Amino acid sequence: MEQQEQGERLQNVLARRGVASRRGAAEWVRAGRVSVDGRVVTEPGARVPQGAAVAVDGRLLGGEPEPARTFLYNKPVGEVCSTDGQGARSVLEAFRPLGLRLVPVGRLDKASEGLLLVSNDGPLIQRLTHPRFGHRKVYRVTVDRPPTPAQLATLRAPLRIEGYRIRPAEVEPCGPRELRFVLREGRHRQIRQMCEQAGLRVRRLRRVELSGLTLGGLPPGRYRALTAAEIAALRGP
Repeated sequence: MEQQEQGERLQNVLARRGVASRRGAAEWVRAGRVSVDGRVVTEPGARVPQGAAVAVDGRLLGGEPEPARTFLYNKPVGEVCSTDGQGARSVLEAFRPLGLRLVPVGRLDKASEGLLLVSNDGPLIQRLTHPRFGHRKVYRVTVDRPPTPAQLATLRAPLRIEGYRIRPAEVEPCGPRELRFVLREGRHRQIRQMCEQAGLRVRRLRRVELSGLTLGGLPPGRYRALTAAEIAALRGP
């Protein structure tokens, strides 16, 4: 009862409205991008009174949450997964005509391509991006030379990346210079850093599967809405 009287936590309000995952919303709050009733709030756990005016970058959130929508997008090389584009074309440009406040679910760097989910479904975004759920991601990676057995052993080892020891990945050759990676976590530029530690250079990196979802025949730069059955499978039991 006391919690209801105090109001909902700010990062949860943003996540429920589909602005970002709870983790992403917390970062936005700490960066001073969120205000409540005209006052900038930098504490993600701050309580928001019922009926308060919440704004992100000066733009007020609507009174009612948008209908939850999730899309599968075939990201081309050259697009970035930030909401503001940072000087490059954002993956969200393709979705502007929909008029929804969508965010990328996870990341593919500018030089990478392939399957990316875009959504405004806060709880689903949280489930897909939280490491404890271990969603399976499959990549096809072209490297600059045929890997040796020693290099493959390195790629399959629990390497340390930016001070964090990653889980061992499944790595199998599927061509003279092509490797298939299966990851259940997603550290920043993880595959590229793994290849660097093995003495290999990435020439092409494509995500081809995420928790059973595939691109099928979807062309680069195009998207499709997920079906109710696909969303239910992502939510899990």
